[in-house]
Amino acid sequence: MARRALKLASWTGMALAASGFFLYSNKYLDPNDFGAVRVGRAVATTAVISYDYLTSLRSVPYGSEEYLQLLSKIHDLFMSFDDTPLGAASLAQVHKAVLHDGRTVAVKVQHPKVQAQSSKDILLMEVLVLAVKQLFPEFEFMWLVDEAKKNLPLELDFLNEGRNAERVAQMLKHIDFLKVPRIYWELSTKRVLLMEFVDGGQVNDRDYMEKNKIDVNEISRHLGKIYSEMIFVNGFVHCDPHPGNVLVRKHPGTGRAEIVLLDHGLYQVLTEEFRLDYCHLWQSLIWTDMERVKKYSQRLGAGDLYPLFACMLTARSWDSVNRGISQAPVTATEDSEIRNNAANYLPEISQLLNHVPRQMLLIFKTNDLLRGIEAALGTRASASSFLNMSRCCIRALATHKKKSTCSSFRRAQISFSEAFDLWQINLHELILRVKGLKLASWILAFFCWLLPTPY
Repeated sequence: MARRALKLASWTGMALAASGFFLYSNKYLDPNDFGAVRVGRAVATTAVISYDYLTSLRSVPYGSEEYLQLLSKIHDLFMSFDDTPLGAASLAQVHKAVLHDGRTVAVKVQHPKVQAQSSKDILLMEVLVLAVKQLFPEFEFMWLVDEAKKNLPLELDFLNEGRNAERVAQMLKHIDFLKVPRIYWELSTKRVLLMEFVDGGQVNDRDYMEKNKIDVNEISRHLGKIYSEMIFVNGFVHCDPHPGNVLVRKHPGTGRAEIVLLDHGLYQVLTEEFRLDYCHLWQSLIWTDMERVKKYSQRLGAGDLYPLFACMLTARSWDSVNRGISQAPVTATEDSEIRNNAANYLPEISQLLNHVPRQMLLIFKTNDLLRGIEAALGTRASASSFLNMSRCCIRALATHKKKSTCSSFRRAQISFSEAFDLWQINLHELILRVKGLKLASWILAFFCWLLPTPY
C-alpha cells in the first residue's frame, strides 16, 4: 500500500511537468513513471491469450511443472511465444509471438488485478490531493482526480485502444512516413490486444539512428508534422508520445526513414471551438502578434495569466515570446532561467491548470513529451518546425471557413488566400535555407583560407 501511495504521489510531479515546471528535461523526471494512475498512459501493442491463462501463469513459480503445463496451453495458440516481455509498464506488458500462419505479432496483456485495483488507486489519489489542498490551500490539483476518473477506464479497455489505432491510421494515411501497426481483432479482447509486430529503435536513441543512417533532423520534422496534423487539422491527438511509444526504423521496402506510433490507449478529442482557437493562438505566437496572443489565450481560459500561459505552451521566456519564438532557438541561459524561476509561479500555475479547458491538460503533457524528444535529439524548436505548424494551422482555418460559407465565390477567395499564405511560408523557408547554405559556404571558405597553402 505504501508503494502505491508513493506512486500516486508522483502525480504531483506529473502536474508540474504538464505545466512546464520540468520543461522537457529527463534529468528531473522520467515521463514513463507517472504512477499506476496516470493521465497519459496509453495502451498499445497486442494480444492473443486468455486472461485466465495469464493470471495463472503469473501466480505459479517460474519453471515449475504447473508453469510448463500452462505454457503449453499458450503454445496451442502460438507457434512460438516469448514469455520474457519486450517491455512492461504499470498496466500491461508486451510479448513477442508467432502465429501458426507465420505472422509475427506483439501481444499486449493486462496485468491481473489492475481492473479491480484501479478504483482503489483513484480513491487513494483523491485522498492525497485533498490532503495537499488542506496543507496548501493555494494549490488546486483536483483536476488530476477528475482526469484520472475519466481516462483510466479508457486505458484499461484494449479494444478502445485498437479502435484508436485504426482511426489514426486512416486519418493520417496520406503521411507515408508514419506506420501504425495493424490490429488483429479476431484474437483481441478488452484485456488482451494483438497487433502486427514492428521493430525499431526508440525515437530518442541517437546511436541507433547513426548506426542505421537515419537523419535525426528528418525524424524531428516528421514527428512535428504528424502531431501538427493531429492537433490542428484533425483534433484527435495521441497523448503519450514518450520514447517507448515512438519508434524509428528504415522502411523494409523503400529504405526511407519511418516513424512507428505505438500505445494508442489514450487520445484527446478536441472540440471544434478549442481546435480553432488553438490554431489562432499558435499562429499568433509564431508570427509574434501579441494582441492576438492575449485574445486567444484568454479565449482558452488563461484570463490575466495569459503571459504565463504562453510561456507554458512554448517553454520559452516571456521576453522570447515577445521577440518571436521562431527567431532564435532556446539557449542554455534561457533554459536555466525558466527552471530557476518556475518554482516562484507554482500557485499561478496551479490556478491556471484548474481553469483552462480539460482538453488543454493532455495537450500540455503531449507538448512536454515532444520537447523531451527534441531535446534528446538536439533539434528543439527549429524555424522549420514552426513553419510546419503554421502550414497546418492555415489549412485547418481555411477548411473551417470554407465549411461555413455557401458562396462559391467566397470559397474560391478562401482557397486563393490559403494558397497565397502557404506560398509565403514556402518562400520564407527557402530564404532560410539559402541563408543557411550561404553561411555554411562562408564558414567553409574561412576554414579553407586558414589552411596553409601547399608548396
